[in-house]
Amino acid sequence: MSIAKLGAVVLDCPDPAALARFYAELLGGEIEDDGSGWVDLKGGAAPLAFQAAPGFEPPKWPSAKESQQFHLDVTVDDLDAAEKQVLAIGATALETDDRSRSFRVYADPAGHPFCLCAC
Repeated sequence: MSIAKLGAVVLDCPDPAALARFYAELLGGEIEDDGSGWVDLKGGAAPLAFQAAPGFEPPKWPSAKESQQFHLDVTVDDLDAAEKQVLAIGATALETDDRSRSFRVYADPAGHPFCLCAC
């Protein structure tokens, strides 16, 4: 029996509402924003929350000298189609040159890395 269950994955960022909109476009779900600097995205694949973080420094990808912190893997059916869509909603390509791999690495608008995976 487990001690707890995961409530949400929380991403620090400079603009919680904007980042929630990005992930709502990517994963679906409903945004709940009470204006307090904390925004929930519910009803999507997994509970996500976004927290205002003054002085936020985005992770570096890849970097042995700086923290990656963590990244999200997002499963898709078609990497090429998904890539066009995530770039259109504000993602940045980080590691996408090797088209033979089953994944590609991007950053969300706040700089958090995530992978599109056709796994």
